[in-house]
Amino acid sequence: MNYTSVAGIILLAAGLLAWSCKQSASGNSDTNMKESNIIAPAAKFNGDTAYSYIKNQLAFGPRVPGSEGNRLCRDFIVNTLKRHGASNVSVQEGEVVTFTKEKLPIANIMASYSPEVKDRVILVAHYDTRPWADSDEREENRLKPIPGANDGASGVAVLLEIARQLNTTKPHIGVDLLFVDAEDYGQSSGFFNQDDSWCLGTQYWVKNMPYASDSLPRYGILLDMVGGMDAKFHREYFSDRYASRIVDKVWSIASRSGYGEQFVNKTGGSVVDDHIFLSEAGIPTIDIIESKNDVTGTFPQTWHTMDDDLKNIDKTSLSAAGQTVLNTIYSEIRCEK
Repeated sequence: MNYTSVAGIILLAAGLLAWSCKQSASGNSDTNMKESNIIAPAAKFNGDTAYSYIKNQLAFGPRVPGSEGNRLCRDFIVNTLKRHGASNVSVQEGEVVTFTKEKLPIANIMASYSPEVKDRVILVAHYDTRPWADSDEREENRLKPIPGANDGASGVAVLLEIARQLNTTKPHIGVDLLFVDAEDYGQSSGFFNQDDSWCLGTQYWVKNMPYASDSLPRYGILLDMVGGMDAKFHREYFSDRYASRIVDKVWSIASRSGYGEQFVNKTGGSVVDDHIFLSEAGIPTIDIIESKNDVTGTFPQTWHTMDDDLKNIDKTSLSAAGQTVLNTIYSEIRCEK
């Protein structure tokens, strides 16, 4: 992902924001609930299990697109999803062109829970890692691939633990999981003109989506860098632009789940990430990401450095993000069709 300015942003068409649907008569939308209503989880996210999934991914080494580590991680994700009872587990292989004009093989992974249910949401994370630690303070490290414990592995780990819970406790709605490749291969210089150099796997996926125009998921949630030490998740700028009602919902649920300290109900940074391309494709998607770190003012200090390793992962941050997303899913009432 990349940090960008809010200057010159083009707002989405009004139709993109018309994502909401009628709720069944058996209940109300979560956004109408009071903050004081404490949520009793239908399923309990396990931070230790998510942490172990990060360790599994780091054991493969850097997961740069086209590398052996990337392939091994892909196989691990596929096998874990199958073990957790996911349906329609598939790998979408393709080829993209990088900002260096190289052809890069990619592979996106998708799976479903309750595929027969038309009313769906989609959860997203990227599993690739950046080929260069170009933000490392040591010059000798800047051409090395990052370990990617937080930037890559944390979002994947949370989704895999969510998958384990979905296999045990079925929600009212259908849930799709998407693990995208080549998110972090973008050009770090010339931010304002290079947005399309990031999120290459997602850009490929939206051009080949497995949905008809009238059967898109109701909304999406992207998880990126959700495992940092004492992470705080502010309201990311583009998320508010594209899907403010979803941000309201999720941050309200976080507060009522006991994670108000981690989910700060204030505007954070503006991030070029997978959620932008999903939103522009008709799936309003928000980004749960640390974008206003107390020290840096933007991303965590480990971002795109060799310090993005296991010692800088916080199980409490993983649990805050994972439990909030689980509670969001289980709070949904199926829309009438």
